[in-house]
Amino acid sequence: MTHDTAAAPVRDLDDARDARDARTLRDALSGIHVPLVTPFTRGGEDVAADALEALAHEVLDGGAAGIVALGTTAEVASLDEGERDLVTDVCARVCAERDALLTVGAGASGTRAAEASLARLKRWPQARAALVTVPPFVRPSAAGVLAHFARVADASPVPLIVYHIPYRTGQSLDAAALRALGSLDGVAGVKYATGSIGQDAVDLLGDLPDGFEVLAGDDAYLSPLLALGAAGGILASAHLATARFAELAAAWRAGDVARARPLGHALARLSAAAFTEPNPAVVKGVLHAQGRIPAPDVRLPLLPASQAAVRAALGRLAET
Repeated sequence: MTHDTAAAPVRDLDDARDARDARTLRDALSGIHVPLVTPFTRGGEDVAADALEALAHEVLDGGAAGIVALGTTAEVASLDEGERDLVTDVCARVCAERDALLTVGAGASGTRAAEASLARLKRWPQARAALVTVPPFVRPSAAGVLAHFARVADASPVPLIVYHIPYRTGQSLDAAALRALGSLDGVAGVKYATGSIGQDAVDLLGDLPDGFEVLAGDDAYLSPLLALGAAGGILASAHLATARFAELAAAWRAGDVARARPLGHALARLSAAAFTEPNPAVVKGVLHAQGRIPAPDVRLPLLPASQAAVRAALGRLAET
């Protein structure tokens, strides 16, 4: 009996700490998060770590709430393990200096491989969330996706943001399935990138589980998702106009429709221009044209953006 009495306050303290950490993360997820490109030296041979560090500071200076390392925009599939660690090291250092939210892309198609990928995040105590795709290519049932995330959330050292992007994973989930994922311990949110806004988005945002946030993942749909109640977004095109994207999120939070609506349309046009060719080619082309990265290079099988696409994006940027 003495043991039980002594243990109760410890459990109460742990529960209180977990609740406080969950509230802190929920607050930190609000706003704009930039999934950083991986700048390369000319020819794409090496990671330009100094340029990556400068980019991280620039987007945080522009009002980003956090950065994402090793997202799709980082060309993570083309990076070897040492390069992935280098990118994470740089982003972790900047986020520690700036007290900003660091989310790291992790996961895999198989559950055991995803557990191993997430376990590596223990090396970076600055990481506060992991962005994990719905298992790509395998196309499990909704029940299988739920079981997968239950396992990997239990093994992860940080809360998960489910990356729902069916046009890449081949697996579409309805609002009920996403709500079930959001009810799991250790799942903090979803990056919602379905390529459209339909009934499932409306249903999900109208009835969110406690402690579960929706982040826009399709850049052009940020404004309408914010209007429906999304907390923010993880947006590649926010490299190019970070302050304006942050302003849009703040306008919707404040209920300033008169400001939010025209700004949302302008940024949607910029986002459309940034995605006319496979991501992140156009974003990198613009960043290079601005002198912010040393080369516009991407790694095969991606190709550098055309000059026409870069000029068009620069034109839209000037209009915002």
